[in-house]
Amino acid sequence: MTEDDRGTGEVLASVEKVVGAGNALHAGWFRFRFADQRWEWSDEVARMHGYTPGEVTPTTELLLSHKHPDDRDRAEAAMVTSVRDHAPFSSRHRIIDTHCTEHDVAVVSDSIIDDTGAVVGTEGYYIDLTDRDAAQTHAILDDLLPQILQHRVLIEQAKGALMLVYGISAEQAFRVLVWRSQETNIRLRDLAAHLIDEIATIQISPATRSQFDHLLLTLHQHARRQPVEP
Repeated sequence: MTEDDRGTGEVLASVEKVVGAGNALHAGWFRFRFADQRWEWSDEVARMHGYTPGEVTPTTELLLSHKHPDDRDRAEAAMVTSVRDHAPFSSRHRIIDTHCTEHDVAVVSDSIIDDTGAVVGTEGYYIDLTDRDAAQTHAILDDLLPQILQHRVLIEQAKGALMLVYGISAEQAFRVLVWRSQETNIRLRDLAAHLIDEIATIQISPATRSQFDHLLLTLHQHARRQPVEP
């Protein structure tokens, strides 16, 4: 068993515990490798799309063809951004299987990091929320997402720090983190955690803190100046 398989198995066990073990359609895993644009999916995800295990090889085109027409553009944009920026993606959308049955799914992913710290792909989980009421759906996501996204939170915090300090975009901040991860041979999530820990040691000048205090206390005034969209 590889490290990828071991990690996927551990988190998928948590997924199944939350959504209800015993129903193969409730959750399944997928992986996407950036280098060769190669998708892999579990038997459960194949069945969600209406295929028997091993019947087809998943591709970007195949996956997009199953997105609900009203959700396809949004799902495609998330995939394109993930490939371009080597970033994980998450989405809540509908898919239509080969039997024309609609499924409400949540897709959550995280980065695949190789031994050098480089981001080489993304992997995650399809969670079928079809036929669940709002309370059940919220309970599942509230219990499950923190388990899957615990590393993503640290990366997002580190990105936010870089955006603030350097005045750069989220995409640029992520590339900076990836660069430092590769240069230092430290896993991306570990690098982000170290950065967040060390930020607390940086001394913020009284002038900067005063400026931020003023911004925080007057933020509502700035927000009111923005035109309200129809």
